[in-house]
Amino acid sequence: MFYLCIRLITKHMDEITKIETVDQYDQLFGLETLHPLVNVIDFSKATKSVEYIRMNIGFYCLFLKDAKCGDLTYGRKNYDYQEGTVVCMAPGQVSGIDNRNRTAPRTKSIGVLFHPDLIRGTSLGQNIKNYTFFSYEVNEALHLSDQEREIVTDCIHKIRLELEHTIDKHSKQLIVRNIELLLDYCMRFYERQFITRNQANKDIVVKFEQLLDEYFQNQVAMTEGLPSVKYFADKACLSPDKERNRKNCTGIYPVPNYRTGQRKNTGRCSNCQPGSL
Repeated sequence: MFYLCIRLITKHMDEITKIETVDQYDQLFGLETLHPLVNVIDFSKATKSVEYIRMNIGFYCLFLKDAKCGDLTYGRKNYDYQEGTVVCMAPGQVSGIDNRNRTAPRTKSIGVLFHPDLIRGTSLGQNIKNYTFFSYEVNEALHLSDQEREIVTDCIHKIRLELEHTIDKHSKQLIVRNIELLLDYCMRFYERQFITRNQANKDIVVKFEQLLDEYFQNQVAMTEGLPSVKYFADKACLSPDKERNRKNCTGIYPVPNYRTGQRKNTGRCSNCQPGSL
């Protein structure tokens, strides 16, 4: 009986709830719906909280997170996000919220939800696939500078102002254009983030090569053998897991390559005993 109960609980937790409309999402948190196809939401005004849910959404979401409010899953992976970051999702994707091991904090996070029907037949509808941060492949949030945060907040605020304005023949066009402007800014910021990240990775590779040079030049290999992943992680102030996951920084491939390179330059590895390879 106990085993059956565990299986039933697990099955229930794994169930995916379909959230097809903007209004359904608003109702989940007790928020007002300003428009059936688009809404700007302010979680500080939420009258309900969610402890745990896995959902398949039918619209686009862009959230500016004010706090880390529970574990957020995206597909089958955890989404890398922190306070002050932008999180994006697209129709048909599965995401989840898990606050079971903590009390859901009060948050001032804001966001924009918009249904594909809103942008159908517009330039945004034609180009939406170009905003690659909606892809499952990007399970990392956009980390904003203070200036970038102000820009994103301002764009979201302008969308809300337009939603609160009396509807006229210009409403849809202005709302869609403001969403497009918001996404364009986010694309710029994402590209900045990954250019910065690539440079940081290059700096780590340079540091790795310097440590490798010092290790062999100081004859440490004679007594300690090949350096371990932990050795480089400690020296570079990284966790061993992060260091292990870096290509060509595993402590297995680059070191033999380095020693082979020494042999090409000197005839044999000057720091290694004969026959050690």
